[in-house]
Amino acid sequence: MNEDTLAVGYADLSLFGQDPVWLVVAKAVAVFAFLVLTVLVAILVERKIIAWMQMRLGPNRVGPWGLLQSLADGVKLALKEGIIPKGVDKPLYLLAPVIAVVPAIMAFAVIPFGPDVSILGNQTPLQLTDLPVAVLYILAVTSVGVYGIVLAGWSSGSTYPLLGGLRSTAQVISYEIAMALSFVGVFLFAGTMSTSGIVAAQEGTWYVFLLLPSFLIYITSMVGETNRAPFDLPEAEGELVGGFHTEYSSLRFAMFMLAEYINMVTVSALATTLFFGGWRAPFPFSMWEGANTGWLPVLWFVLKVWGFLFVFIWLRATLPRLRYDQFMNLGWKILIPVSLAWVMVVATVRGFYNAGYDAQTLTLVVAGFTLAAIILIAVWFRMKGARAQAIRVPVAGEDTRFDPMAGGFPVPPLPGQTSAQAEEARNA
Repeated sequence: MNEDTLAVGYADLSLFGQDPVWLVVAKAVAVFAFLVLTVLVAILVERKIIAWMQMRLGPNRVGPWGLLQSLADGVKLALKEGIIPKGVDKPLYLLAPVIAVVPAIMAFAVIPFGPDVSILGNQTPLQLTDLPVAVLYILAVTSVGVYGIVLAGWSSGSTYPLLGGLRSTAQVISYEIAMALSFVGVFLFAGTMSTSGIVAAQEGTWYVFLLLPSFLIYITSMVGETNRAPFDLPEAEGELVGGFHTEYSSLRFAMFMLAEYINMVTVSALATTLFFGGWRAPFPFSMWEGANTGWLPVLWFVLKVWGFLFVFIWLRATLPRLRYDQFMNLGWKILIPVSLAWVMVVATVRGFYNAGYDAQTLTLVVAGFTLAAIILIAVWFRMKGARAQAIRVPVAGEDTRFDPMAGGFPVPPLPGQTSAQAEEARNA
């Protein structure tokens, strides 16, 4: 590995830690205000878009065109009585919403909004702070947030919240492994785990083109990580009433809702930073020299984040909730093995590049599209097979009995099937 290649691995963090105290506080307040405002707008936009997709009107009563609906909902939640059920573990019950929302806000501290700018004569990056291991910091902090969900389910002293908390634990463990593996290719190519360094490394080509399988694995994992449809199993209202937050009301429920939407913004911002060039202007605006200077890059960053938020909303309006065993199979049998195979491909290509070979981009693009096609074909055949099995009509004389516990967990009968236990009980 030569010196030029090594030099890529060191991000310039010299500008961080030099700001006066008032500027640090102003940045922190700005990040918090951005998150809260984005959540208020996202809730309204989600309800409007889903209504449009389902040919409904959506919120249209509070304020002009219903624009104040989110604010009215927030005031309504604040004025409601905070009920604490009997039998709860009160300290953990009260602490759980705080544990859920605080890490969600903290994770945004290392997200770059733009390049260096001048604020009242102080040259400063549009980022609260940065670390040599900033992406690992985000993974660590967001992992803490799941404790809020687990403790909410445990402390409520009720069956359905407990099941929701257990589901969330398994879900986060499963999909955080695939998410972390999807970052490895980015680290290998950027040569750094610093978020500002990763954005700087994408000055020529965005990593979504070089590392397409990593991006596909990440966007799947980020939906599972944020408990959003079709992976919203910890709060599946059809099975668990409300899931882990069933026993919460008033501001405590609002904190869980705030944490969910802030996590959506965080993973969207992380996808923008790692794969879409961060605050860098998209083509053809990138051809203009001033597109990546001053405050204009903040606009590109926000537009990219909202693009991912639209995908979250689109998925919720389109896809039904997965069955739990399907969800676990997707994580452990598809995403993690494919992630490991892709990491080996990226590491091999990177090794050849460091040895002096120069076919890096072409190799990665071809391998990436090939692997992405294999993934999509495998998922399509799997879904097609499951659908064919679900609609299959048994022929005359066929044994339609089945064991609902054969797979280790209870499964309801398909059309035309009969539980062996039920048939034995009927014959008796």
